[in-house]
Amino acid sequence: MKSLRILIIVIFIACVGKQAIAQQEAMYSQYMFNTLAINPAYAGSRNVTSATALYRSQWVGIQGAPTTATFSIDAPIDNKKIGLGLQVFNDRLGITNTTGAFGSYAFRIPMGKGILAMGLQAGASQYRADFTSVNLGSDNTPDQAFSTNVNKTLVDFGVGLYYSTDKFYLGLSSPQLLNNQLHNFTVQNNNSFDGQAMHLFLATGYVFPLNDDLHLKPSVLIKYVKGAPIEGDLNATLWIRDILGIGAQYRTEADISGMVEFQVSPQIRLGYSYDRSTTPLVQFNSGSHEIMIRYEFGSTKGKILSPRYF
Repeated sequence: MKSLRILIIVIFIACVGKQAIAQQEAMYSQYMFNTLAINPAYAGSRNVTSATALYRSQWVGIQGAPTTATFSIDAPIDNKKIGLGLQVFNDRLGITNTTGAFGSYAFRIPMGKGILAMGLQAGASQYRADFTSVNLGSDNTPDQAFSTNVNKTLVDFGVGLYYSTDKFYLGLSSPQLLNNQLHNFTVQNNNSFDGQAMHLFLATGYVFPLNDDLHLKPSVLIKYVKGAPIEGDLNATLWIRDILGIGAQYRTEADISGMVEFQVSPQIRLGYSYDRSTTPLVQFNSGSHEIMIRYEFGSTKGKILSPRYF
């Protein structure tokens, strides 16, 4: 039926098309745990080998809603002058699936009380879109846009700057520089639909010591991509005795979130966040869940002199 086909196309453009012309990078509420995903200059900044796994299930209850899994590992080398990192990920949205890996390199320069790092990353992803699986109804009228599946290898590069001290960080990055074409078709008078767009991320945070047992850690992430409004994640976490962190977050025109972090041991940190939509989409889903685990190799007494908040 023609009406059903139009409905499916509208939903597809709203989901996949929005991903193509707006926020194409996977979204994380616990971005402070997964900084390597948005800034290659973060590699080695924790001064030990650090591995992080994160899984996000977005808009639970909506069929085809985004799910993202990532694993990253980074470490300092050459007397901590160099940071190396590796990230692998799988991002699924509706009929599309992207799997990839990126390697990161950071050159670290002591500056004042902190370190200024300049980072580069390079890698590739496999993008798949199963258009022929879409049920367009009983109408046999062919639709060119849904007649062929897409399976493409996309090569990309990224750059970043990251300055950090024990209590402060500031980062500026663009992890996706190339305008790779995603699909084999274009939409008339809309050149951005079938191509990736450059992303810009500005992130900062600070730790305020309230007393010996309490530390307040506000952080901000500003996201810009051509063709979409600027978006901001505003977060505040209260750390209790450097063991338990309780936080809240507001994502502009999108979500509110609650999160909890637990420092199980000097090596292991766990995190969980729950997002609730602030848009009409809230009527159709039960929220978004995100879990994280970080393990730091060699984080024994004598190697970590103070708690690492970033």
